Amino acid sequence: MGMKDVEHDDFWHLEHDGWEKAARNYERCWTDHSFPFIPPLLQATDVSAGTRLLDLACGPGYVSEQAGSVGANPVGVDFSRHMIQAAKRRNPRLDFCEADAHQLPFQSRSFDAVTMNFGVLHLSHPESAFAEIFRVLRPTGRFGFTVWAKPDQNPGNRAMSEAIEDHADTSLELPAGPPYFRFCDVQECLRVTREAGFVPSTLTFTTTLADWTVPSADALFEAERDAGVRTAALLARQSAERLAGIRTATREALESFATEEGYAIPLAAHIVSVGVRESSE
Repeated sequence: MGMKDVEHDDFWHLEHDGWEKAARNYERCWTDHSFPFIPPLLQATDVSAGTRLLDLACGPGYVSEQAGSVGANPVGVDFSRHMIQAAKRRNPRLDFCEADAHQLPFQSRSFDAVTMNFGVLHLSHPESAFAEIFRVLRPTGRFGFTVWAKPDQNPGNRAMSEAIEDHADTSLELPAGPPYFRFCDVQECLRVTREAGFVPSTLTFTTTLADWTVPSADALFEAERDAGVRTAALLARQSAERLAGIRTATREALESFATEEGYAIPLAAHIVSVGVRESSE
């Protein structure tokens, strides 16, 4: 099996092409953004020394890097060739390969744990990917993923979404993907993971808070424009005047988070974890 066997829809192509372009700027723009959520993700997924971990949607390999530091044996997977290249440059001693989460090139029951750090948001068919994840997990395995909480808990997300709502031409057609905040609902997490084969009683759903410190109030806008996908695609279709309005509105919304070191933007993410079977303990 391989990527050539997967039937790709327009949203998949939007995401794939977007991440191929974003890879060159990703580490500069987003590295510290997701770091605080990796330790609780690894803890929720029972990753420790000796764990054979599949790090899906690995990007530049941040989860694999931290898992390796505690003695786990990670394999990082991403559908973007340029992201895999970045991951190999960053962590030349770890294993990375290009593959699609919807059709994994691994034997069944190959891994003790699977993680996906903010990758679920970018899947065109989460149900198919979750079924594949269930297939490659061993009977004692766990799957863990992170998703951003809704804008009322994420001022940065709220600042960008409100700026777009107020200043962007949102009538422009883009390939439609799954709802962005779909997995902020614990009942939806239970439903989709149960259908993939996971045991509902093993599901945990927690929220982690952190601050993302950036050098300027323009950093969020520039990160979304230069190293994002869904928002970047929308921004790329705006006129110069509308784009300037979005930048200014985002900057103004973040001014209240100014510190001596820059801007400390509050973040919130949900950490979801679920097991293949009931614990024997």
